Amino acid sequence: MELFLTIVQVLDSTIRLATPLLLACLAGLYSERAGIFDIGLEGKMLMAAFFSAAVAAVTGSVWLGLLAGIASSLALSGLHGLASITFRGNQLISGVAINFLAAGMTVLVAQDWFQQGGRTPSLFGGGRFEPINFPFAEALSGVPIIGPIYAELLSGHSILVYVAFLMVPATWWVLFRTRFGLRLRAVGENPAAVDTAGVSVVGLRYAAVAICGVLCGIAGAYLATALQAGFVKDMTAGRGFIALAALIFAKWRPWHAMWACLLFGLLQAVALRFQNIDLGGIIIPVQVMDALPYILTVVILAGFVGKAVPPRAGGEPYVKER
Repeated sequence: MELFLTIVQVLDSTIRLATPLLLACLAGLYSERAGIFDIGLEGKMLMAAFFSAAVAAVTGSVWLGLLAGIASSLALSGLHGLASITFRGNQLISGVAINFLAAGMTVLVAQDWFQQGGRTPSLFGGGRFEPINFPFAEALSGVPIIGPIYAELLSGHSILVYVAFLMVPATWWVLFRTRFGLRLRAVGENPAAVDTAGVSVVGLRYAAVAICGVLCGIAGAYLATALQAGFVKDMTAGRGFIALAALIFAKWRPWHAMWACLLFGLLQAVALRFQNIDLGGIIIPVQVMDALPYILTVVILAGFVGKAVPPRAGGEPYVKER
């Protein structure tokens, strides 16, 4: 029974740690399906994390913080759209520039605003997302097997966790069951054909980039106001790049993206839970466990998951033929 409870606790941590990855991964999915590669997921999450924590700390309202996080992420999305759609610049360079901008700007503004070494004050009370407990969770917690699964694994997460996992079927439905989704996917494969049909390629790509900005904003806000209690320097810790690796691993499909993000979340949860593992006299140091998600990222990006073919028009600015 003790082993079962440990597994439940690890899976509970997996869900919490996979949530920001899943939101960022779905954000990249919308953008890249429309043909706009987005290396700047990390920067958008970081900017949203800072502004959500800062506004929540000043106003005491986590909902105003969430709106501020989404707005700041949307602003960077607009910048990326302007550079790569309107001015037809290099999408990868634009994304990298956004990452640098966010990394420097968040610390600079935080230090000027709060004078706490580039961090925000700790959040408490209404400044944080509180866990949502399901009905009868406490009463059922003592029931073998079903109780811990219901009370610990399914119940007790913040609202943004449930939003993230509900976004998976919603994304699948939007992309594969609606006219908008069909056009969005077509823009990523053959924008000239979409343009010939009288649909605005620029408009669709901006819509995809905007959805990407909203989801990255929620991911960043979750990091600073639910997973942790405030913003600290570089708190995204490469999660934007891990989300990109998960997206490639999932081959740009929503349900596969969820399982890929849960796998990365599980590795992070295991690293946090089990430190200095003893394997028959050989002790695996905690640093190796911490590095596991990043090692898996490199393995995936090196092409060990089979051929992952991106949308055909991905990374290419669309130039309308005269």
